[in-house]
Amino acid sequence: MIRPARLISTLLCLLTALALAGCSPRALVVSSLADELAGQGQGAETDPELARDAAPFYLKLSEAVLAQQPGHAALAESVAARMTEYSYAFVAFEADRIEASDARAAERLRQRAAGLYQRARKHAVNALERRNPGFMQALADPAATPVLPKADAGLAYWAAAAWGSWIALAKDNPETVADLPLVVRLAAVAEVADPDWSDGALTSLRATLEAARPGGDKAQAGRWFDAAIARAGGQSAGAYVAKAESIALPAGDRSAFENLLRQALAVKEASGSPRTLQNEVMRRRAAWLLEQAPDLF
Repeated sequence: MIRPARLISTLLCLLTALALAGCSPRALVVSSLADELAGQGQGAETDPELARDAAPFYLKLSEAVLAQQPGHAALAESVAARMTEYSYAFVAFEADRIEASDARAAERLRQRAAGLYQRARKHAVNALERRNPGFMQALADPAATPVLPKADAGLAYWAAAAWGSWIALAKDNPETVADLPLVVRLAAVAEVADPDWSDGALTSLRATLEAARPGGDKAQAGRWFDAAIARAGGQSAGAYVAKAESIALPAGDRSAFENLLRQALAVKEASGSPRTLQNEVMRRRAAWLLEQAPDLF
């Protein structure tokens, strides 16, 4: 995630350079800033609260730079990723937590989360289309066979993750929900491009989408979750939580639900792992879901 001290230091240096430069070096300075911001998005952070507080500054600055560098795919992917993560971990999750005590506030948070997901999807889809002209048209054409290069699997993942999360919060908007088959197809195309991307994250996403779509094959979704857990070497708390919520909860299987959440809580990643913050966020959700189990079953 985001390392605030280093980001601010780098930003000050680049802004100083920009102020001293003439018009001709400006593009180079903005490009350097775009590179730095894209790299910042990949840094490890262990403190969820620090990540939450730093995210709005990072996202607003990155969007402004991306507007000047629309062809910077790494920055587009980073913005889509961090915006989706921020919405899930700190906006939508907060809505879930306060639902019982303040339904109106929870609904406002969900509306905000939906807007952030929609925004993240736009950044990722725009970058995909810029790099692969005609891709979105092919995705929507049942007779076409859309393909992506391996390098674009991450962009496609975040486009699908943000799009699917937006749809999940737009159940009263038939036009938005009608796009779910496109999201399912996009995730499948991305997995073909790079099955090992982020140690099975695409497989886990496909499992979540399969379990959520009308008429989805829950058995297949379960197999995909198991494959994703195995591919991550048991080091992804998110895969356990996703399987608990997507498979065990709808099936009314409290024993499996609680067992999966306890497995998520038991995940211990190596020091400095890029999964550190993601796992901590998912462990917190797992703990909260365990507390809610008596009311969920």
